[in-house]
Amino acid sequence: MTTLFDRSYARSLDLLVADLLARRPEGLTEAWLFDDAAARRAAEARLAGAGVAARLHSALKPLVCWAMEGLDPEGLESLDVTYPRHAQAPERRFLIEAWPLAEILPGVEARFHPGEAMDAPAYELLLTRTGGAAERLAIRAPNTLREDTSGTLSLSPTGWLRHTAPDGTLTEDRPLPTEVDAIFADGITALAGRDWGATTPFFEELSIRADLPMAETPLPHGAEVLSLQEALHEDFYFSGLELLQRRAGLPPGDRTFQPGQIVPDIRRAPGARLTIALRPLDTAEAEAPGQPLATAARALSPAQIRAETAAITGQRFEARSRAGRTVAGVYRKGTDPAVILSAGQHANETSGVVGILRAAQALADRPQSHFALIPLKNPDGYALHQRLKARNPAHMHHAARYTALGDDLMSRAEPLMERAAVAEAWRLSRAELHVNLHGYPSHEWTRPFSGYLPRGFEAWTIPKGFFLILRHRPDWAEQAVRLLSSVTARLAALPELMAFNAAQIAAFEAYAGPTGFRMVNGFPCLVSAVADAAEGPAMTLITEFPDETIEGDAFRFAHDAQAETARAAYDAHCRLMQED
Repeated sequence: MTTLFDRSYARSLDLLVADLLARRPEGLTEAWLFDDAAARRAAEARLAGAGVAARLHSALKPLVCWAMEGLDPEGLESLDVTYPRHAQAPERRFLIEAWPLAEILPGVEARFHPGEAMDAPAYELLLTRTGGAAERLAIRAPNTLREDTSGTLSLSPTGWLRHTAPDGTLTEDRPLPTEVDAIFADGITALAGRDWGATTPFFEELSIRADLPMAETPLPHGAEVLSLQEALHEDFYFSGLELLQRRAGLPPGDRTFQPGQIVPDIRRAPGARLTIALRPLDTAEAEAPGQPLATAARALSPAQIRAETAAITGQRFEARSRAGRTVAGVYRKGTDPAVILSAGQHANETSGVVGILRAAQALADRPQSHFALIPLKNPDGYALHQRLKARNPAHMHHAARYTALGDDLMSRAEPLMERAAVAEAWRLSRAELHVNLHGYPSHEWTRPFSGYLPRGFEAWTIPKGFFLILRHRPDWAEQAVRLLSSVTARLAALPELMAFNAAQIAAFEAYAGPTGFRMVNGFPCLVSAVADAAEGPAMTLITEFPDETIEGDAFRFAHDAQAETARAAYDAHCRLMQED
């Protein structure tokens, strides 16, 4: 291991309390910090005991935290929220940051209205209670402009200090440095200051270990949680990737880039600390008890995935990952039109792995079935996901999205490695349809120190139901439309799935606006023609279920939908080819 950076940080909340106790200012001090509510309330009580009036707010999602911590819901009938806008932020940035305000206030009619552009963002609220009593409030949302790793200015939440004298005079109104700001800034500076050379990959594993003293706060809606640890993981991962892409002369979001495996490991600890180190590739494999596929409540172990694949009769094929793990596949020859069935390209999307195995096992019971199966295309990412989930099971862990080379597997040209399994599946089957099961976050995805919304993935920041993406060669446009219509019609016969979609789409559109997808039988769908490829299926059907972090009944529901979609696509393809 080679250590690149190691530093401990004083807690900004403790520094603020010590400063206020020493100065004992008269009037009211307000501060916005990244600390959890319990820590802020304890600090307020300590200051009050010394005669210092202070209100300590959350710098992250201040409106939602106000609703959780300071709103009296008794008799509240409606809440009108005028959300701020800013020239350096997307139009709905602060509305999305208000997610899931309406959902955590049952029985209260919440209405959202766009406000004026302002340099100091604040939400303007109108609370209407039983009998018509009305109250107006302003909830500040302190932000600052900072240059991010893409080289642009982004508006991001920040610590802030504000003091009002007894006569109402505002005597302080300025950013307040926090340990979290310092950890992120120091980490990016350390990465930017290193000479990485000209040859990729730059490293095997780049470990970014950060300890934070802040507790997570579950929100009373679905899988939502206010987690600075998760947010810092996301921002460190994608910011590090963008920085290295920029150094290599590539645009942000280039999925072919192979810097190595970037691994932010963000933990709750008594003190704040950042350690950045270069480590060898991890080749360990997590163990877990086997689960019945039909009722699996969480991600399968790699050993069970291999065993379930081996139980299907057919011709074995495999490839190797960068860390030496096996990508296992099986080709089952039959008289039906061939289909490639795969999952696990983005390894933190785990319901598709169970769904594709369930679909393949059901199809294997048909004597005429014809398919090539690769249930886990990215075993290195999957191993990292299991490693990170052991500590933080409710986090999205997008560091496990890509491979140990750091690229998106299906964007890779050379070296083939894991992708050789996909190439072999097509060589054996010559399938014209590839069913590729995916997922996406089941709760809000943010990058709070780089503009809040995840750059390049803004449309994925909050869940919007189960939807489908269909890519096809230009000469297969008609078949693609027919396939999609048939698959969605079959899924539309599932009342629970339809209700799930309707609820999530309505919530998404209330905050983020229209999905931008066409609706086909109640499912958002994106259909696009791609340039003719030298090799490969004519059509690729991609599923997107909001499955990241879910377990238990929600996970079972997810892989039920995934398995049914794969079976429906197989059957629709058979009919399509027979009709043509």
